[in-house]
Amino acid sequence: MNLHIQNNFTAELPADPNETNIPRQVQQACFSYVIPKKPSNPSLIHASEEVASSLGLSQEDIVSDDFLNTFSGNTVYPDTKPYAMPYAGHQFGNWAGQLGDGRAINLTEVVHDDKSYTLQLKGAGPTPYSRTADGFAVLRSSIREHLCAEAMHYLGVSTTRSLSLMLSGDQVLRDVLYNGNPAYEKGAIVCRVAPSFIRFGNFELFASRKDHVTLQLLTDYTIKHHFPDIKEEGVEKYLAFFQAVTQTTLEMIVNWQRVGFVHGVMNTDNMSIHGITIDYGPYGWLEDYNPNWTPNTTDVQHKRYRFGNQPEIALWNLYQLANALYPLINDAKPLEAILDAFSVGYEKEYLNMMQNKLGLMTKTADDAVLIESLTELLQLVETDMTIFFRNLSNVQKGDTPEVALNTIAAAFYNEKDLNEAVLNNWYAWLESYGNRINQESFSDAERKEQMNKVNPKYVLRNYMAQLSIDAADKGDYSLVNELYELLKKPYDEQADSQKWFAKRPDWARDKVGCSMLSCSS
Repeated sequence: MNLHIQNNFTAELPADPNETNIPRQVQQACFSYVIPKKPSNPSLIHASEEVASSLGLSQEDIVSDDFLNTFSGNTVYPDTKPYAMPYAGHQFGNWAGQLGDGRAINLTEVVHDDKSYTLQLKGAGPTPYSRTADGFAVLRSSIREHLCAEAMHYLGVSTTRSLSLMLSGDQVLRDVLYNGNPAYEKGAIVCRVAPSFIRFGNFELFASRKDHVTLQLLTDYTIKHHFPDIKEEGVEKYLAFFQAVTQTTLEMIVNWQRVGFVHGVMNTDNMSIHGITIDYGPYGWLEDYNPNWTPNTTDVQHKRYRFGNQPEIALWNLYQLANALYPLINDAKPLEAILDAFSVGYEKEYLNMMQNKLGLMTKTADDAVLIESLTELLQLVETDMTIFFRNLSNVQKGDTPEVALNTIAAAFYNEKDLNEAVLNNWYAWLESYGNRINQESFSDAERKEQMNKVNPKYVLRNYMAQLSIDAADKGDYSLVNELYELLKKPYDEQADSQKWFAKRPDWARDKVGCSMLSCSS
């Protein structure tokens, strides 16, 4: 196994001089060296050949002892020195101070085909930022991260990738419901891959401490290596950086809303400066279209991170990043202008995205009204978001509202809920939709083809992930493999996999792991 190593982050930024691995406050340093804890009996469950190939690794490499030992943390790859990063953050809107990589260890940076990647192990043991935690991860959360990162990539949503999923051979104690009943679970390790794992919180940490020297070092490094298109100097350079982060964050959120993904923990320390989805904890996909749904049990009271609030939270988090970068700019007005433009830009991009979901390829001023009335209608009775939009592509020009309703009827969780008033609302909307698509010059087949490119047929519903977890707990990884292959082609029909194009089963409505999840992993 031959990786082309570079160590820019550790070579160019200040290190923590203390190399003891005990929880502590770390000052004026961008990272601390830390060695992963050796697992007792590591074994490979699954690896992504595509991610491996992007790193310059072959199928033969994946099954090698070097691969197993390197990506389980059993050995340190030659000429590398693993490290963990400190960062701060706002958690559920509250300032939390120093946080950092509590169970993540960056192995190294790799270059292949002129692209740079950081490889990071999640669940490979404690770091100086673990606080009271053990730094390990369990199989259930690791399966969810491995599958979801790859599913998001194939959906066209910017994300970290997952190279490998391994068992450590060790038991990890976790209280899954935080109810005072901890139990031992199988330990696991995921190797995550991204351009870097630099977050909003990295900048917040140094700004909060008024450590402007390290703040500038980190910002200059980030722009140099990850935003090479920025050619400006001085204050303009930092504004261009903030503008770039704002735009990619906006695009990521639009795609979350497009596929019905809910992150669940949009703390500022879980926001990547690359505008990629990071940290798959208690996430979920909307089953029924419900803007107030959150998958996070910790958030059940206030629903800060609910589906419908994700754009506002993204903007709130960007305000915190702006505050962190302010010492390098010393002028609030240009930062405020970028932030003000976010809401306008988001509304424009959201409207365009929804028009595409509805197959409206020529845009009109009235489309916003049609879309708003639909999102209100979808909430009147439980209506599966994924199935509704996918089946809507089968509605044809000239269909009566009754025929059109029958076309999308499989999306309703209980058709008995469709009382006369609700039915009349649906008939009215479907008539408006029919009139609208009749204005299009495109054929039904052309519209369907375009809609099916943005409306997935298959998403990683929580109950699907839980079924694979239940099987894996018994040593059966066939469902992990099956779902992985399914989710590589989420927009294809895949006739042999029709069973996964289905509403959440009743047994999963309130089952732990299928409806809501805790942060326990």
